[in-house]
This record gives sequence, C-alpha cells and structure tokens, in this order.
Amino acid sequence: MESSPINRLPPDSLHQIFSSLPLRDIMICRSVCKFFNQLLTSQCFIEIISTRPPLNLLALRPPHHHHSHRHSGNGHAANIRPYIHVYDPEQNQWFRFNLDFLPFRSPQPVASSSGLIYLWGDSIDLAESSKSLVACNPLTRQFKVLPQLGSAWSRHGTVLVDSVNRVMVLTELAALYYSGTVVANQWLKFSSNLPSKPRSPVLMSSSVFALCDVGSPWRSQWKLFSCKLTNLTITHTNWVCLEKHEWGDIFDIIKRPRLLRGNGDSKLLMIGGLKSTFSLNPACSTILILRLDLESLEWEEAGRMPLEMYRGFQESSKFKVFGGGDRVYFSAKRMGKLAMWDCWEGWRWIDGVPGYADGLCRGFVFDAKLTIMP
Repeated sequence: MESSPINRLPPDSLHQIFSSLPLRDIMICRSVCKFFNQLLTSQCFIEIISTRPPLNLLALRPPHHHHSHRHSGNGHAANIRPYIHVYDPEQNQWFRFNLDFLPFRSPQPVASSSGLIYLWGDSIDLAESSKSLVACNPLTRQFKVLPQLGSAWSRHGTVLVDSVNRVMVLTELAALYYSGTVVANQWLKFSSNLPSKPRSPVLMSSSVFALCDVGSPWRSQWKLFSCKLTNLTITHTNWVCLEKHEWGDIFDIIKRPRLLRGNGDSKLLMIGGLKSTFSLNPACSTILILRLDLESLEWEEAGRMPLEMYRGFQESSKFKVFGGGDRVYFSAKRMGKLAMWDCWEGWRWIDGVPGYADGLCRGFVFDAKLTIMP
C-alpha cells in the first residue's frame, strides 16, 4: 500500500474525498485495507462527517437456538464469531456486523438508541454465567460495560433505552434505572405499582409507556399506563392510567396490542389485530396501526395491512411486531419473509431473512453512526 499513488495524497485531501461518500460506502471502504481503516476512523475524519444523518437500519435479535448451540460444549460451536444481522431498507439489502470485539460469550442484542446497541453478554472469565449489560457501537468496535446486574434481570427484564441513552430494565414487580448522572455508576431500583405484567413497554419523551391487561381470565381488557422519569421516587414508580372519554372503544377493537415508538418523541404507535366483532374470541380482519399524539392525546389511524398480505398472517398462530419511527416490521411462523410498513411508501415484503428456520424473528431499529461513542 505504501507504493500506491493514493498513499501520496495528503490526509486532508483523502478525508474530503471519502467524506463525499454515503455512510454505507464509508463502512465498506473501512474494511478494504488497514490504511483505509486508519484513515476513516481518525478523529479528524470523524469530525468532518459528524453532521451526517444516521443510517436507519433494522437489527435482528439472534434466534434462541443460536445461543444454545454456543453452550453445547462443542469446541467448534463455541468458536463461532458472534455477529448481528441488519437490514438496510433504502438499499433492500441484508448484511451483518461482527461482534467479535466484545470480550463476552454469547452476546444477545436486545435494544438500540442513538447509534448504540445494548446487549447481554456472559463473562468469559467466570465459570458460572454472569450476565452484563453492554452498550456498544459495532461500527467503531467500541463498548462500555454498565454496572453489574443479577442474571435474573436478563431473564425476566425488558431493556428500554431513550434518545439520550437513559436505560431502564423493567419487570412486572420492579424497575432498574441508569442514567450515568443521578448516582455515579449505579442502578436505581424501584418497586412497581402496575396492575399486571407490562406489555411492550416503550421509553421515550422522558416517560415510560406500557400496556397492561386489567380484564378477567376470560376476557382481556387493555389499558395504557405511563410513568414520568421525573416522578420516580426513592422506592417506587408512579404509574398512571392514560385514558380519555373521547377514546371510546379504542382498546376494544384491537386484539393483542403492542406498543412501539413513533416518529420523534411525541408519537406512540399501537399495533394489533382489528377485531371483526366484539365477541369473546373474535377473528381479525387485518392488522391495524394506530398513532397517539402525546401532546393532544388524540388517536389516528396510521396504517392498515392490505388483505392479500394479511392472509399470510391469518394462517400463522403467532406473529411478532418490531421496529418503530417511520417503519414497522412483522414476522410470522413459517412465513420466511418480513412484512414492512413505511409511513411514506406503504406496505411491502422483505425477502431473504437470514438465520430463522421457523420464520419468527424479533428486532429493533438501529440508527448507525460512526461518530457515536459508548
């Protein structure tokens, strides 16, 4: 590489040349050779592209069997390099980021925010399993280990992260909260006053939102609850039920609702099957996406899955909803592909989903940036 003509150009000139490329092409160039990698990870180049918008990707959580194989005792399986599959909706392409820079066994990505991926990892130094929650940027291959937690939190807790990387691990009975500023390098623990297990909780706009079933064993009745981060007390979280008379039967027409973050910090999405009747166990006619404006507390219909697309989900006993912002993704057993809703471009199928034999996968939005440090 030293004899190459490109090596004779001043670094400033090279920085200007490469800064004109899209972020996805810069990522490719970094893997060409050591010289390009050093050039495109230098502090000077990072500052030049610091205002570049992030690359909006979908990251898939690894299937459960992916991790069980790694604990099987097979030497070859244990040496598999960990990675995370991602999808670029703009280019309609799948690729993956290696996670081999992490000193952990079986990293399990669970959430993302502001260019960082959060994952559970097993310590490689301890004979017994000890889970740690880690924040990392797979583009820069840098990471930070958050304060130690018990393994029970990784089994039963849902990891939530907001746009300024405040972290909450939420269960039915308690919550852990970490901001890095309230108490230095410590988790704050709170008991919870929720009436039932929180479903699809979301941390956004300085509040946590969750659905709870307050109905009977025979008939579900969903309610929307919220808790402001400023209302966290020394011992417990103060959840309140959000409801307005004008909402009417909004929760009665949706079967098995889920929440996702909407576009920005003032929109919340609720997705579920649109009931065809109000009977005890009704069939659904399609999948509905509703959007709540958190400032006016008014609902509107954001999207409705086309009937020809919904037929594939009708035949499946189980499906998953994930994503957020401008895009929502749907997977179902034995389907082999994803359905995607784009609030600007509508509905389409995504083929080539990697690594999921039964077709049922989960994921989260990853806004990839080269300039974010854990």
